[in-house]
Amino acid sequence: AVVMFTGKANCPYYAKAELLADYLQTNLPNFRVHKIIQHPDKWEQWLHDICETNGWEHRQCPIIWRELLDRGGKGQLLGGLNDFLEYAQQYYGITSMMLSEEMLDIAEENLQAHLEIVKEDEEIKSLIKPMQIWITSASVPICYHLIPLLASGEVFGMTTEISIHLLDTVQFKEILRSIVMEAEDMAFPLLRSISEHTGLDQAFVDADVIIVLDDVLLNLEAQSLENYIREVSEICQVYAPLIEKNAKSEVKVISSGKTFANLKATMLRIYGPSIRPENIIAIATSWESAAKAMLARKLNMSTAGVKDVIVWGNITGSNYIDLSHAKLYGYDCAIRGPPNFQHPLLNMIYDSEWIHSEFLSAQSTLSSRVSRCTAMLPAHAIATVLRYWYHGSPGDIISLGILSEGQFCIPEGITCSMPVRFQNGNWEVMTELEIDETTQKVLRRLSHELVQEKLVALKEINEMQPYEAE
Repeated sequence: AVVMFTGKANCPYYAKAELLADYLQTNLPNFRVHKIIQHPDKWEQWLHDICETNGWEHRQCPIIWRELLDRGGKGQLLGGLNDFLEYAQQYYGITSMMLSEEMLDIAEENLQAHLEIVKEDEEIKSLIKPMQIWITSASVPICYHLIPLLASGEVFGMTTEISIHLLDTVQFKEILRSIVMEAEDMAFPLLRSISEHTGLDQAFVDADVIIVLDDVLLNLEAQSLENYIREVSEICQVYAPLIEKNAKSEVKVISSGKTFANLKATMLRIYGPSIRPENIIAIATSWESAAKAMLARKLNMSTAGVKDVIVWGNITGSNYIDLSHAKLYGYDCAIRGPPNFQHPLLNMIYDSEWIHSEFLSAQSTLSSRVSRCTAMLPAHAIATVLRYWYHGSPGDIISLGILSEGQFCIPEGITCSMPVRFQNGNWEVMTELEIDETTQKVLRRLSHELVQEKLVALKEINEMQPYEAE
């Protein structure tokens, strides 16, 4: 039989029973001891639970019982300290002569040792605790393509385990369940768990990363733009307080999707003022990628060699593709150099008419192409930006929808796509870049549109306030 000893870490009676038990285990060949020490704050609840489970009546510290391993069933309760002293005297003729001062000293040592063990356990658990990733509107195709990218290890690192939480309304429960089962079947080594959620009560709990994919289906013939903006505002009004309440203090929030990416980021900041403003971003990488591909086809080269294309403005609205800083690497021409040798893109496209007419006018075509890419391209864009955020974007210019603080004369307080670089887990705006007069003129127009969009949203908020007060 094994004798189980449990008590408060600072209990002198537990200390006395423990020392006697150690003596018996050392001197008796068949006497085995197992100790379970509890923090004083958790003792009462633990004692209540163990007694209720086994049908025991015991209210003191310590509690001692025999585990009848060879017989099965519940253990045999011996009782407290006095019961154990009597048990040891009766069966083995051994008793304890420990003094009160010794009992108190050992109890204090037990408490300090227990606290150190608890601290070590917490540190070890923190090292292996998976990163918590929440995805809203998770039934959309973007999420389906995003999960393998996140779980492969290329985004957060090959030693970082993740847990993915899929959030959507109850009508999409079956779709979420099928996604969960398929992801589980793929047995990603770094995917600790994946789960579906159709209620908001536990939304964003312990979130490290939140990816907001919610969209409104635009049909301006059916209802006005103002009504769609109100829908976006209402979604953010629900999410932001939950993020503040449940997510980690350094949570990273990513706004993506086909509609109102900038506005969602802005409204999440307004409704969630305690969320770090620099941790709420909107993804513009889909536009960058599509523009680079279009340029690479014109130049008959690899898309990977086109760098530093900048997307300004409203990511899912009016934006501007800026080529003035774009560079080409590995371009096959008369002038060649080492792998890091670069050509200014505008110097290599000799057909300037193509730049000013076909490429810029083709942005409407580009917009249609990006809008139709409902899955693979935007999923890759999200994964790429997350990888940069955690591991840096060495030397590359990345377009990102961020809260303006007046950079490039863009009005403060709106979410606008502009050039940044990622480094050491943060991003910084590349304010050292010079922008030409054409870009400045376009930025004034794009900024005005974003300000108006925000004003409409704020108007909707103000109109809702009196109603809510009633």
